[in-house]
Amino acid sequence: MCPLDIDVSHNGDVKTLESAGTIFETEDSDILRIVERPRVINVERYRSFNFEERPSSELSITSPRHSIKIIEHLEGLSPHGRRSGFNTPRSHTYFETHAMVAEAWENLRRSIVYYRRQPVGTIAALDHSVEELNYDQVFVRDFVPSALAFLMNGEEEIVKNFLLKTLHLQSWEKMIDQFKLGEGVMPASFKVIHNPVRNSEILIPDFGESAIGRVAPVDSGFWWIILLRAYTKHTGDSSLAEMPGCQRGMRLILSLCLSEGFDTFPTLLCADGCCMIDRRMGVYGYPIEIQALFFMALRCALLLLKQDQEGKEFVERIVKRLHALSYHMRSYFWLDLKQLNDIYRYKTEEYSHTAVNKFNVMPDSLPDWVFDFMPTRGGNCVAILSSLATPEQAAAIMDLIESHWEELVGEMPLKICYPALESHEWRIVTGCDPKNTRWSYHNGGSWPVLIWLLTAACIKTGRPQIAKRAIELAESRLSKDHWPEYYDGKLGRYIGKQARKFQTWSIAGYLVAKMMLEDPSHLGMISLEEDKQMKPLMKRSTSWTC
Repeated sequence: MCPLDIDVSHNGDVKTLESAGTIFETEDSDILRIVERPRVINVERYRSFNFEERPSSELSITSPRHSIKIIEHLEGLSPHGRRSGFNTPRSHTYFETHAMVAEAWENLRRSIVYYRRQPVGTIAALDHSVEELNYDQVFVRDFVPSALAFLMNGEEEIVKNFLLKTLHLQSWEKMIDQFKLGEGVMPASFKVIHNPVRNSEILIPDFGESAIGRVAPVDSGFWWIILLRAYTKHTGDSSLAEMPGCQRGMRLILSLCLSEGFDTFPTLLCADGCCMIDRRMGVYGYPIEIQALFFMALRCALLLLKQDQEGKEFVERIVKRLHALSYHMRSYFWLDLKQLNDIYRYKTEEYSHTAVNKFNVMPDSLPDWVFDFMPTRGGNCVAILSSLATPEQAAAIMDLIESHWEELVGEMPLKICYPALESHEWRIVTGCDPKNTRWSYHNGGSWPVLIWLLTAACIKTGRPQIAKRAIELAESRLSKDHWPEYYDGKLGRYIGKQARKFQTWSIAGYLVAKMMLEDPSHLGMISLEEDKQMKPLMKRSTSWTC
């Protein structure tokens, strides 16, 4: 069970390629000139601009129209300063609700990476006490909480630059050994390389060719689309998303995901290590983390694609896939006490369309812990934000977190997965990975970055008190421990044995959680309302017997 989803893949070092020097001198500057248009409107800050205000027939299966309130530029307002509730301006003359907030902002700004004097992202960690490896790179998934923090603080330039730079890197030819990757693959990360001889800078991407296990990042493209929608939703400026390059980038990502093959399910087949859990952990096949991100990215793309000939074709494919995916996930990925009992009583080796045990699950394969752990209900936080989970399921997920607080939160939010692999299972699944020992790193470790997703899910389900409790736990230790990447132990009591300090997304995750709790209107950037037409009719086969 994985209660939350975001990702961080810290793959190996990238190679420097000097041949790419002139590419960015022309195309990047041209792109930036296109999108640097003066704004003529400002959006009331306590209500996110609804850029999805387009006819429902063009956008979604059901996209109810909402009223939007647009106001003219207020006299004296900074062009960057559409601040969002929480008082965290970029100057040093401000008040904070908690002493840690000022420190967090200072650390976040220290992590900013510049390319040709423009901010383009944040590095993974600023821990100079250990070897950098690839923690000095800008990771797509890692930057998401940083981007949200900057957007909430009215600092949009860095987010726009990041989206454009990663979009341009998507167009690179991607080769691993003798095999060419799909055109739509987004990089896992990139690094700014300075050439002192030519006094120039280039960006070097990593598409998985340097990764542990050489696995391409499936989630990077999804996070890119989700972040593009967050940027557009927050700023009210659709010109970036409507650029031909961004439209093409989305279509390339979607082409990879929506292509027809041998699959009999609408879910996305993935390799182990292709997302936040980037080492061998048995997270392959159809992991819920990827499916929830896939679902959310599809819904975001539905709102962002233009209604031209190419866009309409993809809209039709997305709508069909969303119907099938929502039914499949809600029917077969949901596990509660009743479903668990049903599986426990399954017959095996059933044949024909009347089979109840459609996937031939062996009841004896159910682990003992799940029977004791499972309350009356249970799930995943990205599924809540995307409305993949129904309101009833979302409430049940929050019930699960509350009822198993010690196991899932403990002394530091939040477990990346539960429970940990141990003994023989650990040896077989991880290959005796010394970094993923029990209750450490990806194997049941506690990751502070996940607090922003937990907070967003809490706000959406009307449980802000859960988020407040989790944030207070984090505040008791994060700063004193120098913002670790992760914590070890069943309760998350110990700083991770190989955890980097001053981990950027631990810092940004905390800031995003604080700002969302202070001003819940920020939730609109990364939350989608339920589409009623995607509700499945839950029916049992005629062969079902209790």
